[in-house]
Amino acid sequence: MLSPQEVNCLRACSECAAACLQCVTDCAKGGHTETLSRCMALARECADLCREAITSIALGSVHIDTVCAQCAQACQRCAAECAKHDFEYCQQCAQMCLRCAAECQGMARAAFTKPGYSLASVTA
Repeated sequence: MLSPQEVNCLRACSECAAACLQCVTDCAKGGHTETLSRCMALARECADLCREAITSIALGSVHIDTVCAQCAQACQRCAAECAKHDFEYCQQCAQMCLRCAAECQGMARAAFTKPGYSLASVTA
């Protein structure tokens, strides 16, 4: 059974992935593919890493700390880029990314400090 922290992180990752993909779609529909190409690329990558974090958490992977840390970093980069643009979908994406980054950072810290966690258990 998942802990409340894991459920919150799963939810944040799911909502973030959806917001990122919506941002990419809306950027393309709006004809902004050239001017927002970096935004779109970061949003696609962020969505991919959010889905990877969802899988890692759901499976109870020993790599949760690493995956969630990478997801948090991708979310922060995506949020910073999206926040530069005045489009509502970019602003919504930025907000969801910041929320997800905070949840994933918490998951990464929690996984790293779990009893029984050690580098030896990961490399074994």
